[in-house]
Amino acid sequence: MNLNIAVLPGDGIGPEIIEEAKKVLNAVAKKYNHTFNYEHGLVGAAAIRATGNPFPDETFELCKKSDAILFGAIGDPEFDNNPKAKVRPEQGLLAMRKKLGLYANIRPITTFKPLLGKSPIKAEIIDGVDILVIRELTGGIYFGDRGRNESDNSAYDTCTYSKAEIERILHYAFREAMKRKKHLTVVDKANVLETSRLWRETAQEMALQYPEVQLDFMFVDNAAMQLIQFPKRFDVMVTENMFGDILTDEASVITGSLGMAPSASAGDMTSLFEPIHGSYPQAAGKNIANPMGTILSAAMLLESKGLTEEAEEIRRAVTSALEIDVVTEDIKSSSKMSTSHVGDWIAVNIK
Repeated sequence: MNLNIAVLPGDGIGPEIIEEAKKVLNAVAKKYNHTFNYEHGLVGAAAIRATGNPFPDETFELCKKSDAILFGAIGDPEFDNNPKAKVRPEQGLLAMRKKLGLYANIRPITTFKPLLGKSPIKAEIIDGVDILVIRELTGGIYFGDRGRNESDNSAYDTCTYSKAEIERILHYAFREAMKRKKHLTVVDKANVLETSRLWRETAQEMALQYPEVQLDFMFVDNAAMQLIQFPKRFDVMVTENMFGDILTDEASVITGSLGMAPSASAGDMTSLFEPIHGSYPQAAGKNIANPMGTILSAAMLLESKGLTEEAEEIRRAVTSALEIDVVTEDIKSSSKMSTSHVGDWIAVNIK
């Protein structure tokens, strides 16, 4: 197979972890006789410094013409520490999602046997966890009207959802549930929020189209607790933008490290694949960041193109690395292995 991949390293540790994912993809390409072509683009703080725009038109055009997007991370202390900054790296991420129509964020939450002891949650609670969290990505409070009222020194952020936006993401979630254990949990706050009541009403209506799927509902505060106490009760979980952002970061502790968690964002155009961690600027340039979340995101990229065997080969190599402690310091504090060493080992293991 010939794939054209847009590579957006971004900020902080983004360039480092992206290089390791490319090493692994190249190892897969060599072993399975594929051709992966890479073209790099600017996004985030790097793009602001070069063009003044966190998601330049050139990057948008590159993404549109590519078969998939491999993305690192966005964020920079220069902008984080300046509340008056008019242009921010995170605006590039929101613009990318909106312009590419990336309305569905897919985050698998699974456990690795060698890491069961690394999670703060008891091993017997998390062993065998396999959750697919689907987060609506282009609506809600992150995209609603916002502003400040200087007369009374107040601020506002508005959460808005249309029925069409909700139906679109729910159809995606129902279809994913059909591929798995046919159990879908809709997470909302319908006892308080009007948008959540619309989510719940819409899901109840749509359930008639998917009679094989067991549908249940859970308030977000209860879901946050249940994720830690009884994570194996979940199969597919779907929720709105901000709730999904918070819950998926919480669920990452199940895996043993935020650095292990991959994700994909799908929608109207080219799909994007990225680790869920941020740009971790404190580690930038130190060659200590965990590349496994990015490497596992590359596996999701291949799987989306029907290359299931190749994706499983990557996951097998990652598991092998974990089994013999070929890991960075976030997994084992005494480890002296670098980002590039872990990437090299996984790539060689695949070859």
